Amino acid sequence: MLTFSAVTAQLIQFTDPHLCGDAAATLRGVATLPALERALAHAQARHWNAAALLVTGDLVQDDPRGYAHFRRLFAPLGKPVHCIPGNHDLGPEMRAALAGEPFVLGGHFDVGAWRVVMLDSSAPGTASGRLAPTALAQLDHALGTAGARHALVCLHHHPIDMGSRWLDRVGLVNRDDFLAVLDHHDNVRAVLWGHVHQELDTERRGVRFLATPATCAQFLPGAADFAIDLKPPAYRVLALHDDGRLDTHVEWLAAT
Repeated sequence: MLTFSAVTAQLIQFTDPHLCGDAAATLRGVATLPALERALAHAQARHWNAAALLVTGDLVQDDPRGYAHFRRLFAPLGKPVHCIPGNHDLGPEMRAALAGEPFVLGGHFDVGAWRVVMLDSSAPGTASGRLAPTALAQLDHALGTAGARHALVCLHHHPIDMGSRWLDRVGLVNRDDFLAVLDHHDNVRAVLWGHVHQELDTERRGVRFLATPATCAQFLPGAADFAIDLKPPAYRVLALHDDGRLDTHVEWLAAT
């Protein structure tokens, strides 16, 4: 469970809903829209004192009509919804569908003693990710101007290996550039991503590296070739402390 003493802010991360225009559409055996609705209801019942929501990519499954469902679910929630695209998102359509409050695409925001940086790692035409020079410059600037704030950096693609041969072929291809920027700043406390449809909580040079399962189907950890895990949909809750500590856990929904 999270520790709530001296918490400057709480955030909720949803990732990889893979919505389609068809409300009954499934992805690898999971009806994606009902699964996202369940995740939202679960979070609203348990963690709705969060300051903001993070959605880290693959909002849709290559179908721009899915953004209408996403907007319908998230627009009335009364919280900022900070989004970044994944490899299945459609940039122009996503920006058009999520223009205006409560949606914020990319950039960075401050919450209490923390700065949260949202990076676009999507690269059109490939499942792999890449941070453009402008994104790396954005990251360097956001970290360098954060003052005394601690930093949480979010992107879609995994910047370290997951220990899964097939999945590590579609991670962040210029991870060395990304990690070099992180290593240049001493205020980074955690890096957070989606894409991998599984949980990871590890550490590199004193920084937490966190992968979050999808709100739909999951991938089998450690698999050499593509394989589905039987774990249910999930989302992540984060508690950011004034002193730079981060408490976090994944909420797994009950199997249906």
